[in-house]
Amino acid sequence: MPKQARTDKEIESCFAVMAELRPHLVQDEFVSLVRDLEQGGFRLAFIEDENEVVAVTGYRISSNLFMGKHLYVDDLVTAERHRSKGYGEQLLSWLRAVAKENNCKVLHLDSGTQRQRAHKFYLGQNLMITSFHFAEELK
Repeated sequence: MPKQARTDKEIESCFAVMAELRPHLVQDEFVSLVRDLEQGGFRLAFIEDENEVVAVTGYRISSNLFMGKHLYVDDLVTAERHRSKGYGEQLLSWLRAVAKENNCKVLHLDSGTQRQRAHKFYLGQNLMITSFHFAEELK
């Protein structure tokens, strides 16, 4: 069962798994970064197996004119050596429940075009490709 990372120690314990998805993150800055993101509604949750964090998700609940109230999944990752054991499915199921408890109309996420295995997983979990995401790196 996923649980919220509330303490600094719990947040820190999520770093190694999150860094598999976000390799640019710096371990010494991770807790303070998550604490800053929490000010904007970000939440971190994780699954442990035998006292080891095996899967992590970052998400936020917000509203906009397009979707109304929604849960956006910023990050969803299972440690490479623990994939295909159902942890991603557990996280996604838990996120759906959180969204419903908070009266969200939509659960959504973005996934990099290079992540074909993740796309196969999301499609298998009944998430649909509903749009393209466009970005410009500003210098």
